[in-house]
Amino acid sequence: SAKGKGKTSYLSAFREDSWFKSLFVRKVDPRKDAHSHLLAKKEDNNLYKIQFHNVKPECLDAYNELCEGVLPSIHADPEYPCELVGTWNTWYGEQDQAVHLWRYRGGYPALTEVMNKLRQNKEFMNYRNERGKMLLSRRNQLLLEFSFWNEPVPRPGPNIYELRSYQLRPGTMIEWGNYWARAIEIRQQNQESVGGFFSQIGSLYTVHHLWAYKDLQSREDTRNAAWQRDGWDQIVYYTVPLIQHMESRIMIPMKTSPLK
Repeated sequence: SAKGKGKTSYLSAFREDSWFKSLFVRKVDPRKDAHSHLLAKKEDNNLYKIQFHNVKPECLDAYNELCEGVLPSIHADPEYPCELVGTWNTWYGEQDQAVHLWRYRGGYPALTEVMNKLRQNKEFMNYRNERGKMLLSRRNQLLLEFSFWNEPVPRPGPNIYELRSYQLRPGTMIEWGNYWARAIEIRQQNQESVGGFFSQIGSLYTVHHLWAYKDLQSREDTRNAAWQRDGWDQIVYYTVPLIQHMESRIMIPMKTSPLK
């Protein structure tokens, strides 16, 4: 009957519409392990700390001089199981800001050991007191590095550095890692990739990608070249919906930064 055909047609259209909508619904597989265990390097047990210091504009030069006098000595002292990966001032992005990235070889026990020893270090405690007078605010995060990303190592300069920070939607870190495990192969060709990290403590579901370029024009050329390589457009297409917020900083290394 006409009524029966109408009902059949409606059900068919409903199923087709439901199937079409399902293409745009992200499916989350049940996991039996933390994403940190699935995405982080297991062989070296490195923990990273990133610090963001917002400095009073009139104190920036004095702040830099203070840091350059103290931080390298901690980096060089074998009694401290930590390394200063890089230290920068922001050029574009948040102004009058310093960014420090530390690596703790041995994970959380190494971090605890360093913190306990620094409390007994008079030079460091004086540095902290002086630093406090120069800052407007500060924050930090503890990070792990993605298993598929190369470990940051000192590099000669001069370079500018871009820190791209992504606030992901909760539950999407595994997807991000899966896509970027392929993406990094595309972005390694000019040796611009420095490190990739995700947060463990602090603002959660945050990812930081650190890149090095000779200058702003080489950054533009390198990023444009990625679009000419197979697969890059698809990776961007599928990762953009995972992002809640993103931010870019262009940074200049301080004189004593291992990443020049």
